[in-house]
Amino acid sequence: MKIFSKIATSYQENQPFVVYRKPNTKEILALFSKNDSLFLLEDFSESGFVFAPFDAVEKPIFFPFDEFDFFSENINFIDVPIENNNFAETEIQKENHQKIVENAINEIKKESFKKVVISRKESIPLENFDVVLTYKKLLQNYQNAFVYVWFHPKVGLWLGATPETLLTVENLHFETMSLAGTQVADNLAAVIWQQKELEEQSLVTDFIESQLKNKVEHLQISNPETVKAGNLFHLKTAISGTLHPSKSTLKELIESLHPTPAVCGLPRNIAKNFILENENYNREFYTGFLGEMNVISKESKSNKTQLFVNLRCMKIENNFANLFIGGGITKDSNPEKEWQETVSKSKTMKLVL
Repeated sequence: MKIFSKIATSYQENQPFVVYRKPNTKEILALFSKNDSLFLLEDFSESGFVFAPFDAVEKPIFFPFDEFDFFSENINFIDVPIENNNFAETEIQKENHQKIVENAINEIKKESFKKVVISRKESIPLENFDVVLTYKKLLQNYQNAFVYVWFHPKVGLWLGATPETLLTVENLHFETMSLAGTQVADNLAAVIWQQKELEEQSLVTDFIESQLKNKVEHLQISNPETVKAGNLFHLKTAISGTLHPSKSTLKELIESLHPTPAVCGLPRNIAKNFILENENYNREFYTGFLGEMNVISKESKSNKTQLFVNLRCMKIENNFANLFIGGGITKDSNPEKEWQETVSKSKTMKLVL
């Protein structure tokens, strides 16, 4: 396919690009640049592809449509062999993660905050890394996710398969979701959500509702449902409404939601400070957001923005794949179980390496 060959060429020649497929579609979309200029998002009115970090203090990176060559191709199922691997976590990784989780639980019991999302970075050595093959494996395994490969020589190479929508806005109609709680996917009929997961889901939903209720109209919130993402089940609540231009702009709507309690915590600023002080690494673009912004549809002529939370992702750097994995901590959390949850989540990315 033309796009796959262009990925290999652009990566080899150090030219920026992003290639992505939206959930449950067969169309691959791509932007390729002929130079290494680095653009930053200024006022959220631009048209292009945004790649935003976890820390909203930093400006998002932007690929403007008018500065890149655009391609699209339809693909069928890609038959790429997947092999089991033996990437094992170390005891020191486990001890460090559980210690931070214990600290978080203690702070929650002291009522410093209600919830915080604790994550870790795991570095896996690579031999003969093939960016195209790895991306094909992601496309094959996670057909209901937003699957992407993003590269800029001044920033790095990222790949991911995220199940979580941050925000979709088409004209004035918007949709978002509350996604929290995790179980290893086995038998849907046997899924029983414990109080910890139900509370975590409720906290995220309540936060989104409180952030949006004075900024939008006709706010609708569904009942939670169980959804599958890769090898995991999650609890999901769909949220929608109408954006009122006199009450909020797209920029204000995004800033109200990002980062959500599903990737940060509550209260947001206090939880964020705990994360920055205790995780002992820089999340960079993990738990940030990415996607199309202000795209004019050829069919409906509508203006559409579709953004996803950057979960289940990795950064390729110096012959290592840096994986990022986290989980929500509440007063009912158990450090051992929280560790096992990150191990389960890490398999999403390890399966394609």
